[in-house]
Amino acid sequence: MSTAAWDKAAPWVVGGISVACVIAAWEIAGVAELPVTTVLPPPSQFMAMVIESDFRIGLGSQSATLWESLTATFVRVFGGMLLAFVAAIITGAAISLSRFTTWCISPFLYLLAPIAPIAWIPTAIVVFGINNATAIFIVFMGVYFILTIGTLAEIRRVPAEYGTVAGNLGASRWQQWLFVVMPAILPGVFTLLRTNFIAAWMAVLVAEMVGLRDGLGAIIMMGRNLFNNELIMFGMLVIGVSGFIVDRSLALIGNRVLWWRV
Repeated sequence: MSTAAWDKAAPWVVGGISVACVIAAWEIAGVAELPVTTVLPPPSQFMAMVIESDFRIGLGSQSATLWESLTATFVRVFGGMLLAFVAAIITGAAISLSRFTTWCISPFLYLLAPIAPIAWIPTAIVVFGINNATAIFIVFMGVYFILTIGTLAEIRRVPAEYGTVAGNLGASRWQQWLFVVMPAILPGVFTLLRTNFIAAWMAVLVAEMVGLRDGLGAIIMMGRNLFNNELIMFGMLVIGVSGFIVDRSLALIGNRVLWWRV
């Protein structure tokens, strides 16, 4: 294997070996029946439990398959992130194109940004009830303000010469924003969206714990209500693996689709 190929593969190989060693030690602790495994059952135990239930989580009519829970969580988190992304771009455009809009919006933007998305859960339940809209709203509130502030920072980074050249060529202010500023800021805003995925992921999981029937957060809540540590560990495993896959997918999209950022 060449040096370049090894440098590319090394993080995955070393990371995989380290994970395998931890799992092996975990399983050995389970075989030895160490006290810690009553709270943290090894993968062989909680995976066997889930397989026996045919990957169906819950009781009776309130049960949901693992696929339904994954799909529900992904729809909620990506729905909220997409709305936040579009709203942040629109807000950034409105603020950058009008001083009056800046004066009107900026105070609310910086006053509401420090509020944690979890704090919005009671309000969301009152307004939307316990359904998908509540979870999507919580994700939106967790991402929108940070993304908007980041969008404004990206806009300020665009060299003024770009707008001057576009104006000399006859472009209006809206055309300058659409064809000059927008392509310049999209890679940076998308990178910020990816870095805030973890915050959105945590927000939707907390929102799902308030009573939703399906979703990965509901799996954790079900395990807690049933005092089932195996179900809790399984939920944590699925949350970690699916979150990792989504993060890697977003990184790939950013590198392949928005490739023009220097």
